[in-house]
Amino acid sequence: MKNRNKFLLFTLPALLVLTSWLLFMQFTESWELFRDNWFMAVVMIFGSFIAGASSEGGGAIAYPVMTLLFNIEPDVARNFSFAIQSVGMTFASIWIIISGIKIEKNYLLLAGVGGFAGIIFGTIYISPLIKPDFAKMMFVSFWLSFGIALWIVNFVKSQKSRQKLPKLSSYQKLELLFVGIVGGIFSSVLGNGLDICTFSFVVLKYGLSEKVATPTSVILMASNAIIGFVLHSFFLDTMQPEAVNYWLVSIPVVIFGAPLGAFVINRIGRKNIALLLIVIIITQFLTALYVIRPDLQLGLFSLMVFITGILLFFVLTKTNQHFTNTFRS
Repeated sequence: MKNRNKFLLFTLPALLVLTSWLLFMQFTESWELFRDNWFMAVVMIFGSFIAGASSEGGGAIAYPVMTLLFNIEPDVARNFSFAIQSVGMTFASIWIIISGIKIEKNYLLLAGVGGFAGIIFGTIYISPLIKPDFAKMMFVSFWLSFGIALWIVNFVKSQKSRQKLPKLSSYQKLELLFVGIVGGIFSSVLGNGLDICTFSFVVLKYGLSEKVATPTSVILMASNAIIGFVLHSFFLDTMQPEAVNYWLVSIPVVIFGAPLGAFVINRIGRKNIALLLIVIIITQFLTALYVIRPDLQLGLFSLMVFITGILLFFVLTKTNQHFTNTFRS
C-alpha cells in the first residue's frame, strides 16, 4: 500500500504535466519540432538520469554537448539547462520527498538562500560579460576541479560520514551561505553550479554522507533552475526560441529520467556513478581544448577558473578541520 501511494503521488503531477504538454503540442501544431531537435531528447535521456542520480544537474551533460559538439551558443545552452532542469529535477525532487529519502535541511536552507542571491546577481552583472568561448572554457575548467574533488571524495579520502551537519556556528553558516552565492553565480553563467559547489563543500568539510548530500543537492538545483528559468523567461525576456524548442522536445523524457536516476542511486554503488562522471569531465575538458584551441588569454582564464574551483573545494573545507575532528570525537 505504501509503494502504491508513492506511485500515485508521483504519477498524478506527471500525468498533469504530460497532458498539458500534449495539449500544447497539439493545439500549437508543434510536433514538427522533433524533426530538427530530436537530438536534444536523446541527450536528455542520459542527462536527466545523471541529474537525478548525482549531485550534477542535467545541464552538466546538456551544456557541453550543445556548446562543444553541436556548436550551439552558450547562452542558449544555459537557458535550456535552466528550463529542462526546472522540470526534470523538480520531478526528481518530488520522488525524493515522497519516497522519504533523507535530506539535510540546514544545508538546503543556507545554500538555497545563497544560491538565490548568487543567481540573481550573476544573471544581471556577471553573465552578460562572459564571451562564448570563455563561457565554454569556464564550464570545463570548473568541472575539472570538481572532478578532482569527486575523485578525492570517492576514492582517496577515508572518513566517517554523518547523516546530518553538526551544529554550525554563525561563521560557518555564513561560510555555507557564501559557497551558495558562488555556486549561484556559476549557475547564472553555465546553467549549473550551485549543486556542485555546495555538495563538494559539505561532503569534504563536514563528512556529510553522499547518500544525504546528493538528494539535497538535487532539490537545491531544482530550485535554482526554476529561478533562472523565471528570470530569463518573465523578467529579462532573454529566453531564446531555440532554447524553448529544445525544451519542448525534451520534457517527456526528463519527467521520468530524473526520478529514475534518484531511484537507481539508492540501489547501486555511488562509486560507479562517480567514476562515470569523472570520465565524462575529463572527456569534456580534452574535447574543449581540441575544439576551442584556447589562446594565451583564454588559457590563463581557464587556469584561474580551475584554481578558483580547487580553492573552493579544498582550501575552504580545511578552514574548520579542528572543529570537525572535535565534533567527531
